[in-house]
Amino acid sequence: MNTRKIIVIIFAILFVLSCAPKKVVVTEPKAVAPGDELFFKAEKTFKVQSYGKALEYYKQYMDQYPNGPSAAAALLRIGTINIMLENYAEARGNFNRLLSEYPGSEYVAGAKVGILNAYYYEGKYSEVIQLASVILEEPVAREYIARTYGILGDTYLAMESPEDAVYFYTMAYKNSEAPRKEIIIEKLKTAVNLLDTTDIVALLGHLEEDLPRGYLTYQLGLSYAAEENYDEAIRALSEFVKEYPEHENIQQAKVLIEEFSEKTFYQRTTIGCLLPLSGRYKVYGNRALKGIEFAMAQINSRTENEPVQLIIKDTGSDPGRIVSAVEALVQKRVAAIIGPLVNPGSAAVIAQENGIPIITITQKEKITEIGDNVFRNFLTPEMQVKTIVSYAADELGVRNFAILYPEEKYGRTFMNLFWDEVIHHGGKVVGVESYDPAHTDFAAPIKKLVGLYYEVPEDLQEIVRPPKEEETEKAEEPGAEERKTEAEKDEEPEAIVDFEAIFIPDAPNKAGLIVPQLAYYDIEDAFLLGTNLWHSLKLVEMAKEYVQGAIMPDGFFSDSKSVRTREFVRYFEQTYGEKPGIIEATTFDTAMMLFKIVNNPDVRSRSAIKYELLNLRNYPGVTGLTTFDDTGDAQKQLSLLQIEGKRFVEIE
Repeated sequence: MNTRKIIVIIFAILFVLSCAPKKVVVTEPKAVAPGDELFFKAEKTFKVQSYGKALEYYKQYMDQYPNGPSAAAALLRIGTINIMLENYAEARGNFNRLLSEYPGSEYVAGAKVGILNAYYYEGKYSEVIQLASVILEEPVAREYIARTYGILGDTYLAMESPEDAVYFYTMAYKNSEAPRKEIIIEKLKTAVNLLDTTDIVALLGHLEEDLPRGYLTYQLGLSYAAEENYDEAIRALSEFVKEYPEHENIQQAKVLIEEFSEKTFYQRTTIGCLLPLSGRYKVYGNRALKGIEFAMAQINSRTENEPVQLIIKDTGSDPGRIVSAVEALVQKRVAAIIGPLVNPGSAAVIAQENGIPIITITQKEKITEIGDNVFRNFLTPEMQVKTIVSYAADELGVRNFAILYPEEKYGRTFMNLFWDEVIHHGGKVVGVESYDPAHTDFAAPIKKLVGLYYEVPEDLQEIVRPPKEEETEKAEEPGAEERKTEAEKDEEPEAIVDFEAIFIPDAPNKAGLIVPQLAYYDIEDAFLLGTNLWHSLKLVEMAKEYVQGAIMPDGFFSDSKSVRTREFVRYFEQTYGEKPGIIEATTFDTAMMLFKIVNNPDVRSRSAIKYELLNLRNYPGVTGLTTFDDTGDAQKQLSLLQIEGKRFVEIE
């Protein structure tokens, strides 16, 4: 049994004990009526909590004096004791008998509230809600109104609707007298602790009573803190301290404000960079740094902006070095982090723990699942596959696809993603073959794709490959069989090319060997589809005329028709004497996004930076339009390229 259920049961028992009819006389009556002595004995026994014995005396009274002056009170006591004994159906029977046989009794309202209690313990919540609405419409004493609201609060709490529970507990408190108010306060606090931020804000919008507003405002601060939105947490707790200086949580609120203020202090225009500027990946790290520095030069040249600063840490190729580098950035209180390019996991974990937004430049799987402060802005296999399958299926009308892939992680990843995406678009993968990436002869897997690898049994040859019309005519001529040459007899069957496009996810040095062999086995009219690795002049040089018309996606095209991209390429080339590639372009876009966000005067916390990134829609960068989804992964509009002659052209 969980803590919340235990608390609810304890409160409910206290409630039941408080349900005793207040107007039952427990002193010796001056004028003794028949049965008064027995009823008085039952009352004294009930008062000392000997409920089993008291139940016997009350039942004796009802058996002997069903029309006695205390009959209704006795029935109320019997029903109450049965609730304590968990005999809920029997308790309802007692209360209903009171309503039926003594409709004018002063205990009618108490009986109805008793029925509410029984329904609640039986878990019949719809019956509780229905009967409570009836009771609240009747002219009953305030104490019964309070109890009805209290049971409604218990019911909605059990139904896991704490927002409604808070409302009804508030109404119960408003109609209660001390000491019952203290019981309601504890219940109220239990419900408030279960609210999320949205519920609390909604309740504060329409509740006027000071008591719940104090607890709600305090809880709102805690809720924001749980979401790592420390800026809003401080605001809510500061309001709480100002408005409710005598509240029981005032000291804790002050401590939390100080703690959260320490967490939220940061250098708002300082960005950290984790890049491999030495070691085996230094060429990529230095290319990334050029993109970031180029962005900083542009943003700082605008007088309306507050200058941004970079703290650059060389991660080398050592994961341990990455840890110390990101920890140093935490100490420097940077606003956000760009990178790393390799081994991003440990950096992402530390950034998440410290509430620092980090935009990784990596293809590492599931990196953004580390936490809501972890983002990724880079070309991924998923992006490429979605782009190329969408174009092939929707624009080219391809329905049947083949996949020829290297038996290694890169090839398997793309093969599975491509296959799934084809199915998503209503197409079919009619052939899939793998090859050893160490080989240079790909005849076997290609022949398997087109049905040339396995020998067809003689009895099936005519079914698999019907004779051509001219062959049939020749066969009918006298002596035709004798006139066949040995070459004709040894002629291989025709290739069965039942696909309109073939996808080959491999590097240009391998694709350049494979593509000409496709033509050798009569795969000539199918569209050639590749990954961004095909965006290489080496592929064109190796495959020449065989690779014409091949289609591939890429995250950046320096010869794009986009004015924004052309200007970026021109100024970059003027600055560095070379054209930018996808790494420079991606880090440029990433840095510009962050620089613009931290220069927004409304962004006053790291959590605000995070929310700005999550709410970014179609950011117009040089790598295309970029949007971060709910997981922190960039969704990008990739370029589609096609080989024409010795160059690549952009498909509009």
